[in-house]
Amino acid sequence: MITRTATARYEGTGKTGKGWLSTQSGVLKDQRYGFNTRFENEPGTNPEELIAAAHAGCFTMALSFALANAGVEDGTLETEARVKLEQDGAGFTVTRSDLRLRASVPGIEEARLRELAEEAKANCPISKLFKAEMNLEVEVAATAAA
Repeated sequence: MITRTATARYEGTGKTGKGWLSTQSGVLKDQRYGFNTRFENEPGTNPEELIAAAHAGCFTMALSFALANAGVEDGTLETEARVKLEQDGAGFTVTRSDLRLRASVPGIEEARLRELAEEAKANCPISKLFKAEMNLEVEVAATAAA
């Protein structure tokens, strides 16, 4: 079993708060995020962009391995993932992740490539995440009473 980690820190609250994201690998180190990076396109990142990157990367790698297993030895795959965040009552919901694949793969029929792509979409771990069990553990630091 492999476990990967990331941390989020948010100081302040709501629209005026500011946050930072870091990943275990260090590829993100105190990367800025907050209301302005999520809803107003200011520099920084946001959870939906990171989900899109994860979904595009996972699907593309899964398809690459499926092609290798089918005997394909060369090709180029480029995937764009578009994660949609929509208003849901007083909050928001990620309603979909659409993948758009551009493939240049010699030596395989288009119908077979499409079949392998559909299987990769259904079976890559990030696609499955959207249906995953989730747990929450809460630890509250002692604070002075107001």
